Amino acid sequence: MVDLTHFDESGQAHMVDVSAKPVTSRTAIARGHVKMTAATYAVMTDGSAKKGDVLGVARLAGIMGAKQTSNLIPLCHPLPITKVALELTPDASLPGVVIEATVKTTGQTGIEMEALTAVSVAGLTVYDMLKAVEKTMEISGIRLLMKEGGKSGTFEAE
Repeated sequence: MVDLTHFDESGQAHMVDVSAKPVTSRTAIARGHVKMTAATYAVMTDGSAKKGDVLGVARLAGIMGAKQTSNLIPLCHPLPITKVALELTPDASLPGVVIEATVKTTGQTGIEMEALTAVSVAGLTVYDMLKAVEKTMEISGIRLLMKEGGKSGTFEAE
């Protein structure tokens, strides 16, 4: 059986004690996408969305989401985030937008949840900005692509 660090010996959820871990540079990259109809894609890319710049607002929301991760996910540590960068790339073949977040810290625990949260919040914001046009948009494919730093070293998704 795999030991899950967020549970104590009696099976109760707890915040992991990272006080003895060394401070290291850590990076995580996550990706996901929002799929929509061609008509909604056109509204997103031609700038005619009634709420304004869809991708610009979603980028800011993703940055803000990364910074709020420990307030949203109960057992996440608050981390000193040193970088959050989001790329929102329109993709006519979906049609939709691909969202990629890179988040960095120098700390005692990983930054994966912040990268995943950034992508999730940016995707939800795209949905919010365009829901008047289409309510059937699909937010999916959210996953960790890469993490580096810390005791477990580097992980890269296939």
